Amino acid sequence: QLQASGGGLVQTGDSATLSCTASLSGRAFNRLTMGWFRQAPGKEREFVAALRWGGSNVYYPRYTESMKGRFTVSRDNAKNTLYLQMNSLKSEDTAVHYCAKGGGSYFPMDYWGKGTQVTVSS
Repeated sequence: QLQASGGGLVQTGDSATLSCTASLSGRAFNRLTMGWFRQAPGKEREFVAALRWGGSNVYYPRYTESMKGRFTVSRDNAKNTLYLQMNSLKSEDTAVHYCAKGGGSYFPMDYWGKGTQVTVSS
């Protein structure tokens, strides 16, 4: 089970951090690819960012190009939690944000949590 939180109403230019806590049984969170997606009103779901396990304590991030430099994905394996730090938020960042887990690759993801709404107001 994946539980996302941290959404809400923010102003243009603000920052926000989303969290996603995983409740897993028999799975090692640290080995999972974990990612963020979002779906804006009237649009299809799009990839935001993900972290893929590269062995030991190495993780490889991947971002949608338009979000590089503004968004940072990170994880705390001790807490089974994935984060998305979002800076310089724009109105077009308004969307329901979902976290998801995968296997050894960035795609496909095989389980999705319920989303958390982020609304950026100008």
